[in-house]
Amino acid sequence: MATYKALFVQRLEDGNFKRSIELRETTDLPDNELLIRVQYSSLNFKDAMSAHGNKGVTREFPHQPGIDAAGVVEDSRSPDFQVGDKVLVTGYDLGMNTAGGLGQYIRVPAAWTLRCPRGLNPKRSMQFGTAGLTAQLCINKLQKMGVTPDKGPILVTGATGGVGCIAVALLAHAGYDVVASSGKAEQSNLLRSLGAVETINRAEFSEPNPRPLLKERFAGAIDVVGGDTLANVIKSIASGGSVACCGLVQAPNFQGSVLPFILRGVNLLGVDSVEISLEEKLGAWKKLARCAGLDTVASLNTSITLKQVPQALETLFAGGTVGHTMVRLGR
Repeated sequence: MATYKALFVQRLEDGNFKRSIELRETTDLPDNELLIRVQYSSLNFKDAMSAHGNKGVTREFPHQPGIDAAGVVEDSRSPDFQVGDKVLVTGYDLGMNTAGGLGQYIRVPAAWTLRCPRGLNPKRSMQFGTAGLTAQLCINKLQKMGVTPDKGPILVTGATGGVGCIAVALLAHAGYDVVASSGKAEQSNLLRSLGAVETINRAEFSEPNPRPLLKERFAGAIDVVGGDTLANVIKSIASGGSVACCGLVQAPNFQGSVLPFILRGVNLLGVDSVEISLEEKLGAWKKLARCAGLDTVASLNTSITLKQVPQALETLFAGGTVGHTMVRLGR
């Protein structure tokens, strides 16, 4: 048994939720195969939703959130992992209804766990986190559909958020002309430093537009926003192009026309980073590992301690976060 620190979310009698750093015991963790000492985690909007009591993310409280974790195996009942292995865990039920990575220990199934690929260690992997994994999965799908740099510019919506920022950096590194859409005009210089060739205001796409088709502007897009933005982005994709959809910052639903699909052959690609197979996750992580030397990705990260997490989640929940936030969980 070990005592450790964790973000602990409790439901109060008045229905509100309290977020605080508490001492926990490893015996409180679920009875799974791997006990992992978490060295690094990262913050995602799903963590903020869990910490604010969103029942679509977390059903039972009190709870230890954190959908990302990377660290070292301290105890293993699995033949596939040894004590001392450097590992990372993202997605599945981690941080949703299973104690997550915003604590110094987790106990998880081996089937959720990957060894850090060559080129990544726990710190470097959490500089990407689920945001980077999602960005890479979006790029993989676009490339599978033939969206290559020579086809034309790529739009990234929500470009100052975690997924958006990393997507801009990865796409630019791969040779794409990236157009970054954001509501934070003051961050245009940041987006250009990541490799964006153009920045545009999110208002260009965020309002309803009754026209079934708009000017063909982009060979492809990565959309983290959903809602009217996604509908307008689809209308703006060139013939044969594709949109990788991975978020719902604006809204989970959208209203559109079939015309972009049947007149331009546009493809709408759903991207899931949670329940996909370990094999597919590993393939994406290996690609990220080959980009691990990207100074731009490291520059996107704000590094905080566990003590700073409650306030950082408040900022994230209110839409005030720029870039990606990595959490140090060392003792």
